[in-house]
Amino acid sequence: MANRTTPAGLPLDPRLPGPGFSPPPSAQRGGRRAFSARRLPGPWALATLLVAALVALPVLIVASRVFVPTEGVWGHLAATVLPRYVGNTLALSAMVGAGVFVIGTGTAWLVTMCRFPGRRVLEWALLLPLAVPAYVMAYTYTDLLQYVGPVQTALRDAFGWGRDDYWFPNVRSLGGAAAMLTLVLYPYVYLLARAAFLEQSVCVLEVSRTLGAGPWRGFFKVALPLARPAIVAGVALALMEVLADFGTVQYFAVDTFTTGIYRTWFALGQPVAAAQLAAVLMLFVLALLAMERWSRGQAKYFHTSSKYRSLPSYALTGWRAAAALAACALPLLLGFVVPGWVLVGMTLEDGDPLFGETFLRLAGNSFTLAGITAGLAVLLASVVAYGLRLKPTPLLRGAARVAGMGYAIPGSVIAVGILIPAAAFDNIVDAFMRAQFGVSTGLILSGTIVALVYAYLVRFLAVSFNTVEASLGKIRPTMDQAARILGHGPGATLARVHAPLMKGSLLTAGLLVFVDVMKELPATMIVRPFNLDTLAIRVYTLASDERLAEASTAALAIVAVGILPVILLSRAIAGSRPGAPGD
Repeated sequence: MANRTTPAGLPLDPRLPGPGFSPPPSAQRGGRRAFSARRLPGPWALATLLVAALVALPVLIVASRVFVPTEGVWGHLAATVLPRYVGNTLALSAMVGAGVFVIGTGTAWLVTMCRFPGRRVLEWALLLPLAVPAYVMAYTYTDLLQYVGPVQTALRDAFGWGRDDYWFPNVRSLGGAAAMLTLVLYPYVYLLARAAFLEQSVCVLEVSRTLGAGPWRGFFKVALPLARPAIVAGVALALMEVLADFGTVQYFAVDTFTTGIYRTWFALGQPVAAAQLAAVLMLFVLALLAMERWSRGQAKYFHTSSKYRSLPSYALTGWRAAAALAACALPLLLGFVVPGWVLVGMTLEDGDPLFGETFLRLAGNSFTLAGITAGLAVLLASVVAYGLRLKPTPLLRGAARVAGMGYAIPGSVIAVGILIPAAAFDNIVDAFMRAQFGVSTGLILSGTIVALVYAYLVRFLAVSFNTVEASLGKIRPTMDQAARILGHGPGATLARVHAPLMKGSLLTAGLLVFVDVMKELPATMIVRPFNLDTLAIRVYTLASDERLAEASTAALAIVAVGILPVILLSRAIAGSRPGAPGD
């Protein structure tokens, strides 16, 4: 056999296969099997896809009901109440969006750029209204500002007025609902805007000063555009909460899509029409998300200088310091101090007559549901985040995005999307058991704790996923490689290496989900078992019967639980502030 050479004329190893060589069929099959095995998704990828499918299922169920006939019910709704739902929802969103933008951005800029008395306290205390559910805020201000409340009573006593001698704004109105939602939702914008301001460099502001821009013009022309993506994201989060709100608008008799969905399902007994209303509400959410993406894509702002210096803080004195203090303290006063003071006063004076064994049972139900959901949410979020870390393919990135989309969907929409298939499953099983064995199975999934926890997971999985993914991204890939060398598989690596490193973030993720479940009202109202009450349901039931003093005990318990994660966020913000001179 002639010696073979390379193109360069060097001899080639005769043991290597030459031209025309074909491996045996067994080797070909083995190679195809290995290639196919590499292409098949692993268990972590399959788990990620499964979680995404479970989250997407309720949304797909609602969307599939759009074209189902409703025997004239939808036409009746469209001709009578639908225009009011659309108008009130748009008006409420516009007012709250403007309010949270002004308060959140303004307070964030003041505590970041200015030095005035109380700034150190206000920079974390401005987050405290996040602990107060919007419907609790509505109940407390109704008791405070109604005709027989302490404010109007004090005015009549002070000036000797009668009923028709003065005008006082009606808090139970569209404007009142917008004010309540603004006071509890502005921290979303404040949190993101302040983080964006802290990341900005003084270099760009110095350039604007050399071009003749004063502090105010520099803020509007330079600092605000640089923080625009974060501010828009904060406003979008606040508006998603507006679209999802049920307790506030229902108590203030403002007809929106969430109240319409509940009324159509339970009062009219029309689940298909309720699903179609939920689908229209989903269009609002999708439009909001599209607007947020479009806003971020129209203009891009970058730091062109490699030099970075922290922003300076301007010392305010005299009336300027007083104005800054008042501008930052007023949202905190109205959004946390006043409702907290009212709740404490009503609880000490009257309180819930069932405080004791019954109240503890309600609190136990709330804590149990929140604890189960928080644990499962952290577990599923870890699975999805780690599956994406192991194989960051476009398919898994899309699945992770789907798994996190539930937070943008109102709880009423998720509830409808869960109850429709659950009721169909229960009816099929019950009909089969009746026909074959003469036994009725009753409700298996509908109105059970399983369905309720599922609704919570779909709604709040994104909260834990974002926290876990951010923490997991800070761990170097070399840690995974070292664990593999020591013989650990992916599961053991996650449990024995990553989990201890992420302990604080996992606790934070679980705590955030815990508090969100404690406050959630629409999904709880629609999906809960008939004999299961929670603190949120207790507050809603008593407030709906105008027994506000009795509702104060359960409301105060919800607020107290919500303070803990706010303190964690406050500490994170305080630790991230630049080393500016002290106050």
